[in-house]
Amino acid sequence: MLVRISTAAVQGISGIPVFIEIHVSRGIRFSLVGLPDNAVRESHERIRSALQMNGMDIPRKQVVINMAPADLRKEGTGYDLPLSVGLMIAGGHLSEQAAENALFIGELSLDGRLQPIRGILPVAVMARQQGYNNLYVPIQNAEEAAVVEGLNVYGISTLKGLCRHFSGQDPCLPWQRGQESLQNPLEKTEFDFSLVKGQDKVKRAIEVACSGGHNLMMIGPPGAGKTMLAKCIPGILPPMTPDEALETSVIHSIASKTGMQRGLLHQRPFRSPHHSISNVALVGGGSCPQPGEISLAHNGVLFCDELPEFNRSVLEVLRQPLEDRHITVSRAKYAVDYPCNFMFVASMNPCPCGYYGDPNHHCACSPTQIQHYMNRISGPMLDRIDIHCEIEAVGFDQLTERQEGESSASIRERVIRARQRQEARFRDMPDIHCNAQMTPALLQEFAQPDEVGMQMLRQAMERLKLSARAYGRILKVARTIADVEGSTQIQPPHLAEAIGYRSLDRSDWAERKL
Repeated sequence: MLVRISTAAVQGISGIPVFIEIHVSRGIRFSLVGLPDNAVRESHERIRSALQMNGMDIPRKQVVINMAPADLRKEGTGYDLPLSVGLMIAGGHLSEQAAENALFIGELSLDGRLQPIRGILPVAVMARQQGYNNLYVPIQNAEEAAVVEGLNVYGISTLKGLCRHFSGQDPCLPWQRGQESLQNPLEKTEFDFSLVKGQDKVKRAIEVACSGGHNLMMIGPPGAGKTMLAKCIPGILPPMTPDEALETSVIHSIASKTGMQRGLLHQRPFRSPHHSISNVALVGGGSCPQPGEISLAHNGVLFCDELPEFNRSVLEVLRQPLEDRHITVSRAKYAVDYPCNFMFVASMNPCPCGYYGDPNHHCACSPTQIQHYMNRISGPMLDRIDIHCEIEAVGFDQLTERQEGESSASIRERVIRARQRQEARFRDMPDIHCNAQMTPALLQEFAQPDEVGMQMLRQAMERLKLSARAYGRILKVARTIADVEGSTQIQPPHLAEAIGYRSLDRSDWAERKL
């Protein structure tokens, strides 16, 4: 007798079809082949106990189980349920029709209860793409899997409940998505720009950065509000599109960051790793490949507070993802590709003590210490940051001002309008959604200034000795400023503001702070 059950593996952020073939013949032997890892091999004991606790048992014959494709390593505990279903069919406890056009995945307890697994969302997406009608998952994963349309998702609690479902005694109904899974609200965040006192120039720079998806660096003394300003950024970012929400949710599902009984993620992620983070934790990988912080920040914000305190090698691995917006992790046993299209936001002090150039505090750092501190961030890394914004400490009068500043909601409206102009501009380019993603060819088409602006840009390039990458960044930021102002053409004031956002490129930056 040969039984065939469909299940899935997760590689990178994609589900891969896996087929479990069970052959029962004369003899007494149990074999499991097809590159199973230790967790899969241990499933034999869990399955035996679960079946016995529910009045069944593994067929007392020669049982050979093959997990195809045989050259793909099978990892994790999600194969418990499909293996159990196959053995129940082989033992005559279920009919063969139970496995038709259905995919099974889930972990078993010793008493036959199903336990949740991670990465259920990419499995559901793959099941729909492969044409399966029915997906059987642990009940804790049902809400997450049900966000995929065109697929009947059944949340199963126990093996006994699964048998009663197929026998018709107590059939389960397809899981109904909750309203929170279908909506895409503009959620109110804890941090609002109305609570930030002063810092109007910085708020403007942040608005421009969010409008075009640009990378941002804030530099200033301790207590000036850099961290609070960064935490306000999610409140003015535009809402995610359905495709962005699904793609982001898939990554968080693989990393077990979605939580129980949740559907799609609607709020753009905001990731703020500690400066002690390792290379692998940042970009992803490991013995069992997992997405790193840059992928968890996909379609959102990656905030690095106190940037010079990060290990130099950690910062350097960010250089390629900032340009390519995806990361390929290659190891001896695997190679996976993770998306990482995020807005990079960083903050730093101007020196080790933090008060270099601050008129209200004395800086105790020597010129050598200051230079060494600034050199912790390489030139190529600074080149990839579109906007450099200097922050000054807020005075007492501004701190005690009763009038609130402009709210995040009103700033967000302008950001959304600017993004809508960019969506219209790039509507025929599916991979381009904002100005920060423009290619050199698109810069030639959409971001060319007039003669006055070109002469201004020439002078800035020569005086500041800017690189070709910085030239492109200036044009992208200028295009965004024009979009914020509702202008179809880049004007000299837009270009002047964009050039002003290259503070750290100035050779006299340190002297100007004194």
